[in-house]
Amino acid sequence: MAQFRLQGSKVLAVDLAGESVKARNGAMIAYDGRMDFKKLTGGGEGLRGMVTRRLTGEQMEMMEVRGEGTCWFADRATEINLVPLRGEKLHVEASNLLAADAGLRTGTVFTGLRGASQGNGLFTTVVEGTGQAAITSDGPAVVLRVAPGHPLRVDPGAYVAHTGKLRQELQTGVTFRTVIGEGSGEAFQIRFEGEGLVWVQPSERNTVGGQL
Repeated sequence: MAQFRLQGSKVLAVDLAGESVKARNGAMIAYDGRMDFKKLTGGGEGLRGMVTRRLTGEQMEMMEVRGEGTCWFADRATEINLVPLRGEKLHVEASNLLAADAGLRTGTVFTGLRGASQGNGLFTTVVEGTGQAAITSDGPAVVLRVAPGHPLRVDPGAYVAHTGKLRQELQTGVTFRTVIGEGSGEAFQIRFEGEGLVWVQPSERNTVGGQL
Protein backbone atom coordinates (compact mmCIF):
# COMPACT_ATOMS: atom_id res chain seq x y z
CA MET A 1 0.00 0.00 0.00
CA ALA A 2 1.26 3.50 -0.83
CA GLN A 3 2.66 5.43 2.14
CA PHE A 4 1.19 8.90 2.73
CA ARG A 5 3.10 11.45 4.82
CA LEU A 6 2.95 15.20 5.26
CA GLN A 7 5.96 17.44 4.73
CA GLY A 8 4.92 20.52 6.60
CA SER A 9 1.17 21.11 6.47
CA LYS A 10 0.78 21.98 2.78
CA VAL A 11 2.69 19.28 0.91
CA LEU A 12 1.78 15.59 0.67
CA ALA A 13 4.53 13.05 -0.04
CA VAL A 14 3.45 9.61 -1.30
CA ASP A 15 6.05 6.82 -1.31
CA LEU A 16 5.45 4.13 -3.93
CA ALA A 17 7.12 0.72 -4.26
CA GLY A 18 5.28 -0.56 -7.31
CA GLU A 19 1.84 0.52 -6.04
CA SER A 20 -0.36 3.26 -7.45
CA VAL A 21 -2.20 6.27 -6.08
CA LYS A 22 -5.06 8.40 -7.39
CA ALA A 23 -4.58 12.16 -7.27
CA ARG A 24 -6.23 15.30 -8.58
CA ASN A 25 -5.04 16.36 -12.02
CA GLY A 26 -2.44 19.10 -11.79
CA ALA A 27 -1.71 18.54 -8.08
CA MET A 28 1.71 16.90 -8.48
CA ILE A 29 4.55 19.34 -7.89
CA ALA A 30 7.57 16.98 -8.04
CA TYR A 31 8.60 13.33 -8.18
CA ASP A 32 11.69 11.13 -8.13
CA GLY A 33 12.25 7.55 -9.26
CA ARG A 34 10.38 5.88 -12.13
CA MET A 35 6.71 6.82 -12.53
CA ASP A 36 3.93 6.19 -15.03
CA PHE A 37 0.97 8.56 -15.30
CA LYS A 38 -2.52 7.88 -16.64
CA LYS A 39 -5.60 10.08 -16.77
CA LEU A 40 -8.58 8.38 -15.13
CA THR A 41 -12.04 8.42 -16.70
CA GLY A 42 -14.91 9.64 -14.54
CA GLY A 43 -12.76 10.40 -11.51
CA GLY A 44 -11.38 6.87 -11.50
CA GLU A 45 -14.79 5.22 -11.80
CA GLY A 46 -14.61 4.46 -15.53
CA LEU A 47 -17.30 5.19 -18.11
CA ARG A 48 -20.14 4.75 -15.64
CA GLY A 49 -18.56 7.26 -13.31
CA MET A 50 -18.05 9.72 -16.15
CA VAL A 51 -21.72 9.53 -17.11
CA THR A 52 -22.86 9.78 -13.47
CA ARG A 53 -20.70 12.82 -12.79
CA ARG A 54 -21.86 14.59 -15.93
CA LEU A 55 -25.48 13.99 -14.94
CA THR A 56 -24.97 15.11 -11.34
CA GLY A 57 -22.63 18.00 -12.07
CA GLU A 58 -20.05 16.74 -9.54
CA GLN A 59 -16.69 17.34 -11.22
CA MET A 60 -13.57 15.36 -10.32
CA GLU A 61 -10.58 15.02 -12.66
CA MET A 62 -8.14 12.40 -11.37
CA MET A 63 -4.95 10.71 -12.56
CA GLU A 64 -3.23 7.48 -11.56
CA VAL A 65 0.44 7.53 -10.60
CA ARG A 66 2.24 4.16 -10.49
CA GLY A 67 5.89 3.32 -10.00
CA GLU A 68 8.80 3.35 -7.57
CA GLY A 69 9.87 6.51 -5.80
CA THR A 70 8.18 9.50 -4.20
CA CYS A 71 5.59 11.93 -5.55
CA TRP A 72 4.81 15.27 -3.93
CA PHE A 73 1.36 16.87 -4.20
CA ALA A 74 -0.05 20.27 -3.21
CA ASP A 75 -2.94 22.57 -4.09
CA ARG A 76 -2.67 26.39 -3.94
CA ALA A 77 -0.89 26.25 -0.55
CA THR A 78 -4.03 24.92 1.15
CA GLU A 79 -3.70 22.79 4.28
CA ILE A 80 -3.66 19.00 3.79
CA ASN A 81 -5.35 16.57 6.17
CA LEU A 82 -4.73 12.81 6.17
CA VAL A 83 -7.81 10.63 6.73
CA PRO A 84 -7.26 6.90 7.45
CA LEU A 85 -10.21 4.75 6.36
CA ARG A 86 -10.89 1.25 7.66
CA GLY A 87 -13.88 0.22 5.63
CA GLU A 88 -15.98 3.32 6.34
CA LYS A 89 -17.08 6.10 4.00
CA LEU A 90 -15.64 9.58 3.71
CA HIS A 91 -18.04 12.22 2.36
CA VAL A 92 -16.09 15.11 0.83
CA GLU A 93 -16.54 17.76 -1.84
CA ALA A 94 -14.65 16.78 -5.01
CA SER A 95 -12.72 20.06 -4.88
CA ASN A 96 -11.37 19.07 -1.43
CA LEU A 97 -10.15 15.58 -2.41
CA LEU A 98 -6.42 15.75 -3.18
CA ALA A 99 -5.35 12.09 -3.30
CA ALA A 100 -6.43 8.59 -2.28
CA ASP A 101 -5.06 5.07 -2.22
CA ALA A 102 -5.79 3.38 -5.56
CA GLY A 103 -7.77 0.66 -3.75
CA LEU A 104 -10.30 3.14 -2.35
CA ARG A 105 -13.58 3.33 -4.26
CA THR A 106 -15.11 6.67 -5.20
CA GLY A 107 -18.66 7.57 -6.17
CA THR A 108 -21.34 10.23 -5.82
CA VAL A 109 -24.14 10.61 -3.28
CA PHE A 110 -27.14 12.94 -3.12
CA THR A 111 -26.90 15.85 -0.68
CA GLY A 112 -30.02 17.78 -1.71
CA LEU A 113 -30.37 21.29 -0.36
CA ARG A 114 -27.27 20.93 1.79
CA GLY A 115 -25.12 20.99 -1.31
CA ALA A 116 -27.09 23.86 -2.78
CA SER A 117 -26.66 25.90 0.40
CA GLN A 118 -22.89 25.53 0.13
CA GLY A 119 -22.87 26.84 -3.41
CA ASN A 120 -22.02 23.35 -4.70
CA GLY A 121 -24.15 20.87 -6.61
CA LEU A 122 -26.81 18.54 -5.25
CA PHE A 123 -24.31 15.67 -5.18
CA THR A 124 -20.99 15.13 -3.43
CA THR A 125 -18.14 12.62 -3.57
CA VAL A 126 -17.86 9.58 -1.32
CA VAL A 127 -14.61 7.63 -0.79
CA GLU A 128 -14.94 4.12 0.64
CA GLY A 129 -12.69 1.21 1.63
CA THR A 130 -9.42 0.67 3.48
CA GLY A 131 -6.51 3.02 2.94
CA GLN A 132 -5.63 6.70 3.22
CA ALA A 133 -7.13 9.78 1.66
CA ALA A 134 -5.79 13.32 1.66
CA ILE A 135 -8.23 16.23 1.76
CA THR A 136 -7.56 19.96 1.61
CA SER A 137 -8.91 22.83 3.69
CA ASP A 138 -8.61 26.60 3.55
CA GLY A 139 -6.60 26.96 6.74
CA PRO A 140 -5.95 24.26 9.37
CA ALA A 141 -9.03 22.06 9.69
CA VAL A 142 -10.56 21.16 13.05
CA VAL A 143 -11.94 17.63 13.51
CA LEU A 144 -15.09 17.69 15.63
CA ARG A 145 -16.65 14.56 17.14
CA VAL A 146 -20.40 13.98 17.10
CA ALA A 147 -21.76 11.64 19.79
CA PRO A 148 -25.27 10.26 20.38
CA GLY A 149 -27.36 12.88 22.15
CA HIS A 150 -24.87 15.64 21.33
CA PRO A 151 -25.69 17.05 17.87
CA LEU A 152 -23.33 19.39 16.05
CA ARG A 153 -24.38 22.44 14.01
CA VAL A 154 -22.02 23.56 11.24
CA ASP A 155 -21.89 26.59 8.98
CA PRO A 156 -22.19 25.21 5.41
CA GLY A 157 -19.40 27.51 4.26
CA ALA A 158 -16.99 25.96 6.76
CA TYR A 159 -17.89 22.29 6.18
CA VAL A 160 -15.19 20.14 4.51
CA ALA A 161 -15.97 16.44 5.06
CA HIS A 162 -17.36 13.84 7.45
CA THR A 163 -17.20 10.16 8.32
CA GLY A 164 -19.22 7.84 10.53
CA LYS A 165 -22.89 7.07 11.04
CA LEU A 166 -24.21 10.60 10.82
CA ARG A 167 -27.61 11.95 9.84
CA GLN A 168 -27.78 15.41 8.30
CA GLU A 169 -30.56 17.94 8.52
CA LEU A 170 -30.53 21.30 6.77
CA GLN A 171 -32.03 24.02 8.97
CA THR A 172 -33.17 27.07 7.02
CA GLY A 173 -33.74 30.61 8.17
CA VAL A 174 -31.04 30.41 10.85
CA THR A 175 -27.30 31.14 11.00
CA PHE A 176 -24.82 31.68 13.76
CA ARG A 177 -25.50 35.41 13.43
CA THR A 178 -29.22 35.00 13.92
CA VAL A 179 -28.46 33.34 17.26
CA ILE A 180 -27.13 36.68 18.51
CA GLY A 181 -29.78 38.75 16.72
CA GLU A 182 -27.71 39.97 13.77
CA GLY A 183 -28.98 37.70 11.00
CA SER A 184 -30.90 38.81 7.94
CA GLY A 185 -32.38 37.01 4.94
CA GLU A 186 -32.58 33.27 4.15
CA ALA A 187 -29.68 31.24 5.51
CA PHE A 188 -28.71 27.72 6.61
CA GLN A 189 -27.08 25.51 9.21
CA ILE A 190 -26.21 21.82 8.85
CA ARG A 191 -27.21 19.75 11.90
CA PHE A 192 -25.34 16.45 12.35
CA GLU A 193 -26.68 13.72 14.63
CA GLY A 194 -25.37 10.24 15.39
CA GLU A 195 -21.76 9.20 15.81
CA GLY A 196 -18.84 10.30 13.66
CA LEU A 197 -16.32 13.01 12.79
CA VAL A 198 -16.76 16.29 10.93
CA TRP A 199 -13.91 18.32 9.39
CA VAL A 200 -14.45 22.10 9.57
CA GLN A 201 -12.22 24.77 8.05
CA PRO A 202 -11.58 28.23 9.56
CA SER A 203 -12.44 30.01 6.30
CA GLU A 204 -15.98 30.23 4.93
CA ARG A 205 -16.94 29.74 1.27
CA ASN A 206 -19.52 31.98 -0.33
CA THR A 207 -22.88 30.22 -0.08
CA VAL A 208 -26.33 30.59 -1.60
CA GLY A 209 -27.55 31.65 1.80
CA GLY A 210 -25.24 34.64 1.78
CA GLN A 211 -22.62 35.49 4.35
CA LEU A 212 -23.28 33.06 7.15
